[in-house]
Amino acid sequence: MNKRNLIAGGLMAAAFTAGAFAFSGKAGNLYDSIAPASTQPLIKTAYTGAPAAQPVDFEQAAGAAVPSVVHIKTIVQYKQVAGQSPFGDEEDDIFRHFFGGGPRQFRNPEQRASGSGVIISDDGYIVTNNHVVDNATDVTVTLNDHKNYKAKVIGTDPNTDLALIKIDAKDLPAIAIGNSDEVKLGQWVLAIGYPLNLDVTVTQGIISAKSRNIGINRQGSAPVEAFLQTDAAVNPGSSGGALVNTNGELIGINAAIASPTGSYAGYAYSIPANLMKKVINDIKQFGSVQRGYLGISMAPENLDEAQKKELGIKDYTNGIYVAGTDPNGAAAAAGIKQGDVITKVNNTTVNTGAQISEQIARMKPGDKVSLTFNRNGSESTVTATLKGKMGAIAGTRSGSAIIESLGGEFEGLSRQDAAKIGIAGGVRVTDISEEGILADQTNMKPGFVITKAGGIPVRTVDELKAALSKQSGNFQLEGTYPGSGRIYYYGINDY
Repeated sequence: MNKRNLIAGGLMAAAFTAGAFAFSGKAGNLYDSIAPASTQPLIKTAYTGAPAAQPVDFEQAAGAAVPSVVHIKTIVQYKQVAGQSPFGDEEDDIFRHFFGGGPRQFRNPEQRASGSGVIISDDGYIVTNNHVVDNATDVTVTLNDHKNYKAKVIGTDPNTDLALIKIDAKDLPAIAIGNSDEVKLGQWVLAIGYPLNLDVTVTQGIISAKSRNIGINRQGSAPVEAFLQTDAAVNPGSSGGALVNTNGELIGINAAIASPTGSYAGYAYSIPANLMKKVINDIKQFGSVQRGYLGISMAPENLDEAQKKELGIKDYTNGIYVAGTDPNGAAAAAGIKQGDVITKVNNTTVNTGAQISEQIARMKPGDKVSLTFNRNGSESTVTATLKGKMGAIAGTRSGSAIIESLGGEFEGLSRQDAAKIGIAGGVRVTDISEEGILADQTNMKPGFVITKAGGIPVRTVDELKAALSKQSGNFQLEGTYPGSGRIYYYGINDY
């Protein structure tokens, strides 16, 4: 019997069971003749009235949110590369025999993709996923009214898989943004996007989990995952679309699905709106995310008693066990020690790494955070001042030390190279290390030419050092990539 027949058979069995029950009810005391009457019911019931009211009509929510969700199409342009023929050395030798010259030039085909986005301001700012626009050389936005616009990428944050793009338009239908902290399990939600290259599509479901970490984001150096989980259907192309409540308010940005096939198989994951607001505001203001660090390491979750004993972890039921602290970090400075169990961040209960990561990710270096913790059975609360991951640079180190902290290699641009890209001069970033502020706080690529640091023009490495030594707190590195014809801004924050 195949699966389809099994399903049909199950339905038929249910139908027959219902029929037998209905018939026995009309036949007098058939049930009583089998089982003697009892004064006490086998299963006691407690009727409390009708279930809590739930909306059954999503028309208002869909009507409010759909105009704010856009279709994004991207192109990653081919690059001309020199190298060996895909058919091997023999074919390459034949080519040179007849046509001469050096190595052949091959063109990798351009890549086209599509996703979704959400209008967050009436003057054209749109939020989407980093993986939707990553490395795109051309971004086109189609509104719900089918008008098309070219978009520019303002900034991205691989760690949260968020990006901010902008189109040149006015009076757009910006979505209302809700409070994702107020989302409850079982709450009705709608997912809105452009899946599978279809026109705008609305699906419904419920919130099935909060602060879910599924280990899917491998784009950034310090990924933050605290997803809202829903069973509303989401498919490829829905990425960057809206998860809204029944008031039509944005509570999440759809980002991922859990599936063995790559298509919808039961669960979808959205970035909470409150985290999105912080990240996108930083990108808009600074060009990159200003992320504060607490400076603790956490014990793995779901350890059994034997594992806890082996690692020397004292028993605890709620909270985050501090397995270690960075001696130069914010937590250690506030008095947090190994073995403490953090139970609240800014009076919000935390029990998982995802929950505490989301709370800290909403804040920037210099922000003060309240930490409630248990130590040897006693509860205490301290205030920690978040730091930048790389420590303080502003006004405390020489220009050379600041350059070293950035984690890159730099060289002055020659006059000829500057003329080719139409600038007066600048400092080329020739390499970016895995450990450093540039890698940690920006998505800058080697080849970027810095023309200003904190608004100060720079043409040599020494001028860059001098400009950096005058910065404090937040500042931007401004510049361009040769051939792009665009100005890029990378925000730097360090305390």
